[in-house]
Amino acid sequence: MSRLLELAGLFLRLGTTAFGGPAAHIAMMEDEVVRRLQWLTREEFLDLLGATNLIPGPNSTELAIHIGHHRAGWAGLLVAGSCFILPATLIVGVIAWAYVRFGSLPQAEGLLYGVKPVIIAVVIQALWGLGRTAFKNIGLAVLGLVAIGLNFFGVNELVVLFGSGILVAASRAVTQWHNATSAPRPPLLTVVPGFPLLPVAGAAGVATVTIPFKLGSLFLFFAKVGSVLFGSGYVLLAFLRADLVERRHWLTEAQLLDAIAVGQFTPGPVFTTATFIGYVLGGASGAAVATAGIFLPAFCFVAVSGPLVPRLRKSAVAGAFLDGVNVASLALMAVVTWRLGTATVVDGFTAWLALAAALLLFRWRINSAWLVLIGAGLGYLAFLVQI
Repeated sequence: MSRLLELAGLFLRLGTTAFGGPAAHIAMMEDEVVRRLQWLTREEFLDLLGATNLIPGPNSTELAIHIGHHRAGWAGLLVAGSCFILPATLIVGVIAWAYVRFGSLPQAEGLLYGVKPVIIAVVIQALWGLGRTAFKNIGLAVLGLVAIGLNFFGVNELVVLFGSGILVAASRAVTQWHNATSAPRPPLLTVVPGFPLLPVAGAAGVATVTIPFKLGSLFLFFAKVGSVLFGSGYVLLAFLRADLVERRHWLTEAQLLDAIAVGQFTPGPVFTTATFIGYVLGGASGAAVATAGIFLPAFCFVAVSGPLVPRLRKSAVAGAFLDGVNVASLALMAVVTWRLGTATVVDGFTAWLALAAALLLFRWRINSAWLVLIGAGLGYLAFLVQI
């Protein structure tokens, strides 16, 4: 019971303070469960992160569920995931109520102006710590750089992840075969050029008939999204626009963009966009149904894949596959961080805030949740001065 209470307290707090999207959430989780609480080693955390990136759904939520399962079994799986989702769901629900009542979104530019630079520093700290564990040799370090380049220039995330894993696993298998048949040889680690791009779901056609709104249909739609969606919030936008705006005609373009904006500027999982849409379409019942639909697959995927992770690590070849996936996962985080940084550090104040946060994190290991709150306050004050 004490472990469940610890999980509930941690993930309720993270669900309330974790701004900035999946990369930031993962960084804050690493800070808590590896550095401070020491529930996991860095290698165990990396393995769970790698497993999370291989399944569809909200990555940071699935990582929370993995951590809960590792810490307290099946009950921990449910407690950690639910507590990470709950604060964001309630916050988004209140915003959706105000949106339906008053017809507009609250202004949050000032808060985000100070929060985002802090988040960049938090993610960089996590990348530094995890990278020292993941890059076990020169070959993996080179693979990480190649993965960064491939993703930066548009190669699909799944191709980078699975390609890296398969490459390192094949190298390990070849090495074992050579060791068994002849004198030992160094592992071969060459990058296979020309990875094919995977198709990204989008609108193949536009229906002209409006589909009647029903709660059951809403649940099934979001369950489908949660079961098949890989990628960023922009991929989520493509799914929602194709189905809810163009085919079903349940939302307008403006309502969809407002829903995406709410998911971006509130803490916790970005997938709580579903909560907002559900409330706009069907009130509190619609919000509950949509939220359950989009997050339920994540619990199911982790329940199936979670117990397999320790077994994979015991196998030399499967463990090598995880090593490759872990390196690629950090490469994807690095690319996201670079893109967020270029959009976030836009003036002297944001640059100063990012550097100050990095100094506090690396030198004195200040709790990242406190830094987020301080950044929000400073950003709001700076925003008021600019006005």
